[in-house]
Amino acid sequence: MPKFTVHKGKRYRAAISLGLLESLAGNDMVAQQIADAGFTEVEVKGRGREREAEALWPLDDATAEIPRQVSDIVEIA
Repeated sequence: MPKFTVHKGKRYRAAISLGLLESLAGNDMVAQQIADAGFTEVEVKGRGREREAEALWPLDDATAEIPRQVSDIVEIA
């Protein structure tokens, strides 16, 4: 599984591709999962299987495996 490093104080955008049952979750639920991982100021857009999330990483730099649902992670201004 690929890994990604997030840096303190940086914002990130990522594509989220959900499975069939996961796609029933609302954006608030998806945002909560991202917040549970440590991100703040989380915004999730889209519906169904394809979503896009933006969030701030307020913690120290960290490296972790990327969940299979997440792709195209980019740092944004």
